[in-house]
Amino acid sequence: MGSMAATVPDTEVTRLVLAAALGLFLGLEREWSEKSAGVRTLALVSLLGALFTVADGEALVVAGAALVVVHGGLLSARGLFEEDEGLALTTGVTMLVAYGTGVLVGSGLLVEGVTVAVVSSLLLVLKRELHALAGSLSRAEVRSASEFAVLAFVVFPALPPGEAEVTFAGVVLAVEPRVVWLLVVTVAAVGIVNYGVVRLYGGRGVAVTGFFGGLASSTAVVGTMLDHVRQRPAAAPYAVAAVLLANAAMAARNLAIAVAFTLSASPLFGVVLPLGVVVVGSVVLAFATADWDEPVDLELETPFRLRYALGFGVAFLLLVAVGGAASARFGALGLLVTAALAGLVSSAGGTTTAVLLYRSGAVDAETATLAVLLATGTSIGVKVALTAGAANRAFFRRVAGYSAGLLALATAAAALV
Repeated sequence: MGSMAATVPDTEVTRLVLAAALGLFLGLEREWSEKSAGVRTLALVSLLGALFTVADGEALVVAGAALVVVHGGLLSARGLFEEDEGLALTTGVTMLVAYGTGVLVGSGLLVEGVTVAVVSSLLLVLKRELHALAGSLSRAEVRSASEFAVLAFVVFPALPPGEAEVTFAGVVLAVEPRVVWLLVVTVAAVGIVNYGVVRLYGGRGVAVTGFFGGLASSTAVVGTMLDHVRQRPAAAPYAVAAVLLANAAMAARNLAIAVAFTLSASPLFGVVLPLGVVVVGSVVLAFATADWDEPVDLELETPFRLRYALGFGVAFLLLVAVGGAASARFGALGLLVTAALAGLVSSAGGTTTAVLLYRSGAVDAETATLAVLLATGTSIGVKVALTAGAANRAFFRRVAGYSAGLLALATAAAALV
């Protein structure tokens, strides 16, 4: 009993020391900026929060918070006459953050306390960069960021987790609302990231983002490229390259899934040559389709359009419903039908399904390989179909021609295997 009691002060002492250290960490930037609340003040404030919490006195914690608010308010008021108001307010708020950090650590929430301290310190250190970024944003960019925040951080958590039953064409389907909405968020995120890269690197940024966006959702890349080409027809060659690189990333991802997750059985090496043709051919064509030595100034209007993303969400939901109904009705051909239809939304879904069934022994290697290739080929075909509605017909023709050639080569490679 005595030994157990002896361990409690050690734990509490550790929390007190950590709280003081985090307060000191927060105070480094304030001290460097020559503010009135620096290393010693913030370390003591954080230590005070931990001390009152460890003492298990709620009244003390509340009183301490009130004291910090009053002290910070006085510093801010003095800052109105001696320094820039925003900076003085920052010092007062930092004191309150330091106190809250101490309360978190004193409560045993060590990871949370450290996270708050580190993030807060970054916000303080990156003051100039953040002010410069905020000052350079246009009204349309601020609006886009706000709409994206609503999609990702308000609507997505509010959706019910797990599956929901939906009746489509007389078939009861299990649909995951969060998965469908995640695709909507992906469309938006790819567009925003691509917009930022384009602002930094011009036309070359479009193709770079195409590859990395293709790892997440190659269909989403097409959506953003359609919007970019509509805003700026000169972006067409780079948008074609982005679609090709998205195909390369998608095929490489499916290849990795098919081989890596079947190593414990007999690996699906039959997908290597056909998908390898898609990867290599797409990369070669992407770097040949645009003049990378010529600088291109792409002034896009906005990084994200809510209506465009929601339209993709409706399309994704419809395709999931169609795929599920077809799978339920085709019986023995369910895997192949599902894999092909899954490629309409995400070829990763069809690839994963084939791999899992193959690992369980439900299908043979040949069927699983064909399912993976069907999912990949269908995904490439969907991108061609999506670009058919582009106002820039040259953009559509180039995507369609290159995709048809790659699919023909991949089919020939599959036949050889």
